[in-house]
Amino acid sequence: MFVTAIEDSKRVNLANAGRVSNEKAIAQLKKSGIKFAWVDQGLSAKGCVFTPAPSPQTKESDEASQPSAKPKKVSRFAHQKRASKIIREAKGLAQKLINHTFEGKVIQVDEIEEWADDVIESVLVDSDALQCVSALRNKDKYLLEHSVNVACLLVTFGKHLKLPRDMLKQMAIGGIIHDVGKIKVDDKVLHKPARLTAEEFEHMKLHQVYAAQIITNVNGLSDVSRDVCLMHHEKLDGSGYPAGLTAEQIPMHGRMSSIVDIYDALTADRCYKKGMSSAEAFKVLLSLTPTHLDRELVYKFINCIGVYPVGSIVELSDGRVGIVWTANHDDPLKPEVKCFYSRKYKRYVEVAYVDLKHNPVKIDKAIAPHNLEVDAQPFFDL
Repeated sequence: MFVTAIEDSKRVNLANAGRVSNEKAIAQLKKSGIKFAWVDQGLSAKGCVFTPAPSPQTKESDEASQPSAKPKKVSRFAHQKRASKIIREAKGLAQKLINHTFEGKVIQVDEIEEWADDVIESVLVDSDALQCVSALRNKDKYLLEHSVNVACLLVTFGKHLKLPRDMLKQMAIGGIIHDVGKIKVDDKVLHKPARLTAEEFEHMKLHQVYAAQIITNVNGLSDVSRDVCLMHHEKLDGSGYPAGLTAEQIPMHGRMSSIVDIYDALTADRCYKKGMSSAEAFKVLLSLTPTHLDRELVYKFINCIGVYPVGSIVELSDGRVGIVWTANHDDPLKPEVKCFYSRKYKRYVEVAYVDLKHNPVKIDKAIAPHNLEVDAQPFFDL
């Protein structure tokens, strides 16, 4: 079964999400004094028999069964720590794929599958934690981070669309290899800090031709993963590349990869431009519909990650600035914001988690990181 929380003799602990897959693990839980476990039936293996815990009878047991605000933060800390590990592993995996490609070695898809499973589990348990970690960017490592972020965003988007788990895994694998062809593009073109000439752009477009050659060395790659890799520059009107596919030839996962790839590229700092805020990127995505991008899917993507996505920076109506920390799916305009700076007083303020559901202040505007006068990066940690 997939455990989302446990209760020992004293309190509910929300920081122990994970799969309990054998009798030895169950015995260890009992030995540790665990009384009850909360499980997610959707993430558990088929055939499990679920027994509801008895309702608490006493005040003491009632208090023990109610999670307080403090354990919520502990839970987020645990999930974010795990998300950081997943992102680190992903960057190492992406680097390994690049090295194998340079050396002409065969890549085994099962090396990526285990990581893809971890990403899916992280998104299903606490997608806010993963989004917050992946929002941290380094323009010098763009190729690695872009591949990882596209994979994570595809899983988040796919979960929102209620796609089956196996499809999420295949999309994650396609996402992490989707730009592998760029390693064969001339560095002067790839890192040029200015607009590409027509000739340079034609050379850049070859990265998809290179990708088609490279992924023949990936053993066990599914058609879905292949499509995600090779279709993220195709356009519905047939003007994309490398194959010039038209709408009826581009499946939903191919259309999703185009949206996610463009969004992540727009919001990242690059050698030739600063990253946009998410709100500005959404406007660009919508401007590309319906000729290039699927309009219905773009709206669903915006709805999926929220008008103010977790990890984005916003200014509140009282002048405080913070990081969108926890999404509010019932009212996307009122998330929880981790405030750390005041533009009104031009100074750092005591860190405060402001839940806009229960606060009269509201979000005034989104801020692109480069437009903020201080460095927000240290505040992404708990």
